Amino acid sequence: MIWLLLAGEVRKRVPKEAATKGITTTMNIQIFGTLKCQDTKKAQRYFRERRIAFQFVDITRKGLSKGELNSIKAAVGIDNLINREGKAYAEKNLKYLIHDIEEELLKDSLLLKTPIVRNGRDATTGYQPESWKTWK
Repeated sequence: MIWLLLAGEVRKRVPKEAATKGITTTMNIQIFGTLKCQDTKKAQRYFRERRIAFQFVDITRKGLSKGELNSIKAAVGIDNLINREGKAYAEKNLKYLIHDIEEELLKDSLLLKTPIVRNGRDATTGYQPESWKTWK
């Protein structure tokens, strides 16, 4: 017997054969976002509907580490990570200040464009199901 946890569901103790039936485990999906973000909710629903297990990381509670940021930055570029239309960006007046983007993202994870969906070395920002379909 093993414990099965599928994205926000209650833990269930099920036989090992039933735990893996119908669930794709070849992908290692991580979704970084906030609980209030509509695009993050849509990304979670996308993977749930396709029965693909994923790990959700609430960036309001646990921000990105420097290693995670570097990994995602390598996949999408630093300019695609910052949400220049967001409330946090406007409140900090970053439009008018000279700043290090990477340093600001590590200090305040609410500056990130969400959801950030990562599968190993591949990553996307925003809701991009067309890109996720190509992942294996």
